[in-house]
Amino acid sequence: MAKILHIQASPREGAFSKLAAEAYLAAHLAKHPGDVVETIDVWTADLPEFDGPTLQARYAAAAGKEHSAEQAKSWGAIVKQVEHFKGFDAYVVSFPMWNFSVPYRLKQYIDVLAHPGLTFGRSPEKGFFGLVTGKPVTIFVASAGDYRPGAPAAAIDFATPYVEWMFKFFGFTDIRTLRIGPTVGTPDAVEAVKTQCVNEARALVV
Repeated sequence: MAKILHIQASPREGAFSKLAAEAYLAAHLAKHPGDVVETIDVWTADLPEFDGPTLQARYAAAAGKEHSAEQAKSWGAIVKQVEHFKGFDAYVVSFPMWNFSVPYRLKQYIDVLAHPGLTFGRSPEKGFFGLVTGKPVTIFVASAGDYRPGAPAAAIDFATPYVEWMFKFFGFTDIRTLRIGPTVGTPDAVEAVKTQCVNEARALVV
């Protein structure tokens, strides 16, 4: 039995990224009925604030220094969230492109995860290296315009490369991405994109 974490980062009802992810997960569960899926909606999740005490706690932890009571509380919330994340066997991330990048709550979630000694390490010999290894992630990103490779606007998609890179930084090597778009157009064109993204999402199941 595999445990799958779906990181859902669109607040919009009927979001294309969410639709594709749900189609993928339904097809996956049909093929692997023993697996289980947990969804974390970053818009409703109680994410720790990455504030001053948390930042100081991070530096203290990296330096091997003892935390103050306030720092210990902040750092404990971070560690709890990271350990939850690391407790899964596979991951699905679904989000829309906002202003050519990611929604700020998804960025907050990634910032909560990205800490030395928790999701990545560093050594003089190896440089940076990921600590979350041997796990696959499937990414669904939707955009109003067409930012797929080869499209004129592909160079200003800063969302997809960022999310892919952060998972690589954490140690992931099995990364599959489905770009969805354009999600704005005539009713027929939008419906065609919706049908296509669902079919392509289902086809990713192995």
